[in-house]
Amino acid sequence: MCAKKPITYKDAGVDIDAGNHFVNLIKPLVKETTRPEVLSSIGGFGGLFSLNSSKYQRPTLVAATDGVGTKLKLAFMLDKHDTVGIDLVAMCVNDIIVQGAEPLFFLDYLATANLSPAQAVEVIKGIAEGCKQANCALLGGETAEMPGMYSGGEYDLAGFSVGVVDNEKIIDGSTITKGDQIIGIASTGLHSNGFSLARKIFLETLKLDLNTQPNDLNKSLGEELLTPTRIYVKSILNLIKTFEIKGIAHITGGGLRENIPRILPRHCKAIINGSSWEKLPIFDMLKKGGNIPDEEMYRTFNYGIGMILVVSKDEAEDVIGLLAGLGDQAYLIGEIAQAEAPSVELV
Repeated sequence: MCAKKPITYKDAGVDIDAGNHFVNLIKPLVKETTRPEVLSSIGGFGGLFSLNSSKYQRPTLVAATDGVGTKLKLAFMLDKHDTVGIDLVAMCVNDIIVQGAEPLFFLDYLATANLSPAQAVEVIKGIAEGCKQANCALLGGETAEMPGMYSGGEYDLAGFSVGVVDNEKIIDGSTITKGDQIIGIASTGLHSNGFSLARKIFLETLKLDLNTQPNDLNKSLGEELLTPTRIYVKSILNLIKTFEIKGIAHITGGGLRENIPRILPRHCKAIINGSSWEKLPIFDMLKKGGNIPDEEMYRTFNYGIGMILVVSKDEAEDVIGLLAGLGDQAYLIGEIAQAEAPSVELV
């Protein structure tokens, strides 16, 4: 049997004209993130970026990819889409900076059932803002319209970033030794991890309204939970100009428990003083609301520390002081001790 009238791609749920309109809307946002090395404009098949290798003795590229996770569910519920893009960039560039690499460019992938240019522009606004905070170019991206794959009004995000570091300056934790100090840089909140548990506690167990302001917070619960992930790139790039940073760990999924051992040599463990930094109220709300044991808090959430640095004892206070000058709250949270295998000991 044949259809009585012609069926178009738009009839199947894909609007090519809306996609073209969306590209035109985001061109000014993308332009704001450009760097001198960018050789192409948005809309091409691939982004062109000229690596200025004269800056490096042995340039080494560092790549990372990530998403935002179920934090997106809160953006859908609140119809607020201008900050999750910052989270997307942060999750990638914060992984790159831990090896001492400067993020160069970023690409995004946005998949949705039916493209809403207005909604998608809000997402790209956040991505562009994240790129500006990290001083990397939004080199390109992909918007996929896939009817039937997602619920109406929902989308998924993935991000990809590439950075560069001189091979001799790669930070890999290999020089960490007994007596070195551990500095924790404060997070802005949950960042982009643990939201499946947070949603279960706040929305299913406690049945809280995201638009209400709990007594412990100075903003609504929804605003608190959507606070974007802090981007530490500029601060760390400033630090490594002056200090020998022996190791850096981005505290994401797995928390302090799982992420710190990833940078420790075989003979070292991290002893962390859990009372050495200020816990944000949102973590206390989670802990009490879900009756969560300490061990689960340290393995699921960043618990107020978004990034840790390992430095020698004689540089620790100066590093904390410089971070304060750069606008980052930092704490001396522990030290390195000898051990049979990499681990974290909480005291």
